[in-house]
Amino acid sequence: MATAASTLAATAPADDEAARNPLAIAGLPARLAENIERIEALGQRLLAAMAAKPMHSPAVEGPGPELYGSVAQAWLKLATEQPARLIEQQVRYWGETLRHVAAAQGAFARNLAAPETDTPPDRRFKNPLWTTNPFYSFVMNQYQINAEAIRKAAADLDIPDETDRRRIDWFTRQMIDMLAPTNFLATNPDALERAIETEGESLVRGLENLVRDIEENRGDLVVSLSDRSAFRVGENIGTTPGEVVYRTPMLELIQFRPTTEQVHRTPVIVFPPWINKYYIMDLKPQNSLLRWIVEQGYTLFVVSWKNPGTEAAEQSMDDYVSAYLDVVGKVLELTEEPQLNAVGYCIAGTTLSTTLALMQQKDDDRIKSATLFTTLTDFSDQGEFTTFLQDDFVGGIEDEVARTGYLSAQLMQRTFSFLRANDLVWGPAIRSYMLGEAPPAFDLLYWNGDGTNLPGKMVTQYLRNLCQKNALAGEGFEILGHTLHLRDVKVPICAVACEADHIAPWLHSWKGVAQMGSDDRRFILSESGHIAGIINPPTKVKYGHYTSDAGFSGSADDWRKAAQYHEGSWWNRWGDWLAERSGPMVPARTPAESLGPAPGTYVLEKA
Repeated sequence: MATAASTLAATAPADDEAARNPLAIAGLPARLAENIERIEALGQRLLAAMAAKPMHSPAVEGPGPELYGSVAQAWLKLATEQPARLIEQQVRYWGETLRHVAAAQGAFARNLAAPETDTPPDRRFKNPLWTTNPFYSFVMNQYQINAEAIRKAAADLDIPDETDRRRIDWFTRQMIDMLAPTNFLATNPDALERAIETEGESLVRGLENLVRDIEENRGDLVVSLSDRSAFRVGENIGTTPGEVVYRTPMLELIQFRPTTEQVHRTPVIVFPPWINKYYIMDLKPQNSLLRWIVEQGYTLFVVSWKNPGTEAAEQSMDDYVSAYLDVVGKVLELTEEPQLNAVGYCIAGTTLSTTLALMQQKDDDRIKSATLFTTLTDFSDQGEFTTFLQDDFVGGIEDEVARTGYLSAQLMQRTFSFLRANDLVWGPAIRSYMLGEAPPAFDLLYWNGDGTNLPGKMVTQYLRNLCQKNALAGEGFEILGHTLHLRDVKVPICAVACEADHIAPWLHSWKGVAQMGSDDRRFILSESGHIAGIINPPTKVKYGHYTSDAGFSGSADDWRKAAQYHEGSWWNRWGDWLAERSGPMVPARTPAESLGPAPGTYVLEKA
């Protein structure tokens, strides 16, 4: 191998074209030989890391045979009933390809110049070589021709089942994104330029990044989105001062220290989703929602959920609702108050809604009002999760949790990432593995990669009953011996949804709130997505929000048409709503007992 590397390293004089185009440099220095040898050694580590990959149920890796059968049946139907249409598709594709080849050959023969094209802008192809170099121009334009042909072929299939149609469209987009020339070293000019400029060092660093990601995820490939060494929870993120005042095998309860001399009488408890860590609301002081709530004069508590393992296999939605009731009781005991205001984020808001319905049936009025952040309670439209909420994938998850006792954070992160594959999979992979760049020190992306496992029984119950059967909005969701409905939620509600949220689409969030039984309901629509729309402090006038007086008697579109836009964060508007329901001011309360300082110990556990 050393001899071959030495041959590669032989130098040759560069001509004028090489000086103009870094990819045309023929002479490569001897250092490349060393990097090739390093790549060989890293290759051995890579094989060893991949050998440690856990065995997952095949059904969580791809769709079941029924979907393939639907596609095959639709294609056969098209071929039998409309053969001319199939021929037309092929002729159109061949024609576009031949015209493209002819144009590229003509441009190449004239002056090595790329032909002009009218393709729409695509940030994946921002390197000038994509439009100035005839080879890369040809590759880019042929990819776009191929992509359009694939889209058209999928669209022409007669798929009567709407769910199958949405899944086919989703997988078609995934295939098109995966085949982009930027995802391959030989057709990525940025990666090739970087490799030449660094004498192969970028490829070595990229392979080191790849091996590290596979080793850290115990054989699974999950692309690192942030520098894991840049942050330490409790040191430079998650630093709002407080104390752990209560601990169970499921959770730690944190009470934050007051920063004002007086606080509202009614305390506030925040339930974060247990699919992630609570410090998404406490990243840095300047964008910490929890710190901001404390500064508004509230006695604030937050739940920090334990990262479950095999021991939590039988933990169910009943256990989470019981934990909510337990926490409510503990907060009221510590503050000596009869009522509190509760906040639930995402799945924690879904569970809070379920808890409120149960409390209504039991004549339990300890929760005075509830705020729901990006919360779904009506799952009649499964949105972008339609692909993953069908029986083949859900059955695969059931097999997985039956074997391990929990659904791993890595599997969930992979699923969520492919909802935005170009941003969260292919783009980061190119930067890390082909350009050899270190992941950025970005607190939000660090949190995104610090996920938690989900208990096996809870996952099955949530997916089958809430998501697939839509039980809470339909025939009723069975919890602790009670059949619960959205109409049972009677406390004042403030719901905050996000306009670009792909996890909890605002239209579906609104639809759930519309079915609740409360006479006092407020809906706020923030700009941006699932996280950025919520973590949007007033000090940064970045994303605005909408309110409407249309109420819930019409549709979500009616509400939106009547909405008024407000510049800046919704935090102050929600703060006014909360203050109206939080009673008079009383002397500030400091934590009376402590099991240790915030952020506690559970938040530090890794999946």
